[in-house]
Amino acid sequence: MRNIASQEEILDLKTTDIYFLRARKVLRKIGFNPKVVMEITCSSREQPWITLSGLDDLTELLRGKKVDAYSLPEGTIFPPRDMNGIPIPAVKVDGKYLDFGMLETPMLGSLSQASGIATKASYFKKRIGELPLLSFGVRRMHPALAPLIDRNSYMGGCDKVSSIIGADRIGKKAEGTMPHSLLLLLGEDRGWKVYDEVIEEGANRIALVDTYSDEKESSLRAARAIKGLNAVRLDTPSSRRGNFADIVREVRWELDRNGKKGVGIIVSGGIKEGDIEELKKAGASGFGIGTAISSASAIDFAMDIVNIEGKDKTKKGKYSGSKNVFRCRKCHSYLVSVNTREKCPSDGSQMESLYHKVVENGKVIYRENIQESRNYVLEQLGWYQLS
Repeated sequence: MRNIASQEEILDLKTTDIYFLRARKVLRKIGFNPKVVMEITCSSREQPWITLSGLDDLTELLRGKKVDAYSLPEGTIFPPRDMNGIPIPAVKVDGKYLDFGMLETPMLGSLSQASGIATKASYFKKRIGELPLLSFGVRRMHPALAPLIDRNSYMGGCDKVSSIIGADRIGKKAEGTMPHSLLLLLGEDRGWKVYDEVIEEGANRIALVDTYSDEKESSLRAARAIKGLNAVRLDTPSSRRGNFADIVREVRWELDRNGKKGVGIIVSGGIKEGDIEELKKAGASGFGIGTAISSASAIDFAMDIVNIEGKDKTKKGKYSGSKNVFRCRKCHSYLVSVNTREKCPSDGSQMESLYHKVVENGKVIYRENIQESRNYVLEQLGWYQLS
């Protein structure tokens, strides 16, 4: 596609901001290439927490460069600032400036967008809890980004993803329901029956029930048409929705009254975080979230020099010195420090150092384990609250 940069173009600095190339020209002219430490932090206080994701792409950018890089583990949930108000460095890179500094733009882009999607997915998962959360958002972004969207949606807490390539990326099967176009072409009753006959065994039978008729009436017809129906899906247009939670309540009531208590209700269509609690109370048993996750705001990461040739130095508004990041095993508080060991100011216990080396002299040490990182996210969700 014409509007997508290749890996070669990215590494060839075609996606880099021009001022970095001008800086390189100046530094080469005077023969100055100092050893520096650069840190990636988010100074924003807007997010209650950030879910770190994107180390797969970031470390690939540093492959073969004469640098060492350290990072919080993939999937770490952390506040933008520590218990003392110091921005938490998610990543730290140590090397000669001209060996990696020109990659600042793609490094930040890789981490910012991936973490933004994973963070939003984790916010939804925190609210939804044990109920299934499906990623439906690839249609809202450029198709070339489907693997990125689904990989980081899953990392952040989505249980299933809808795109084939995204599912391949995470080693899972793509999941979905049925399109309105099928029911428009065949009619609802015939469409449901043929779908059940044709689709392979083991695939969830989820019937779309908002194409023409009243949702509760269509839900009953679908439950009769498909033996062993897993769920109905409500994707009611906002112009016809009224109170969506009340529609869910009506459908749940009628299904239960007609002996279909085992048929779940999946809701989708422009659902926001603030909608989740009421829809759960109304009887929703699963959620398909699209635009809210796939077009999540990127995390406002910045990359700054904090040490030059062994001397602490940085710009105003930043904090100098090569730092470490610690977390208390008991209260889960974070502390940023230049020390190698720290005790928790709250309870006096020894804090764990979260940094681990992901690149060593250009060799990528980071090894992706998507399932392990996702499980790590889900574990940490129990530690945090949303307002």
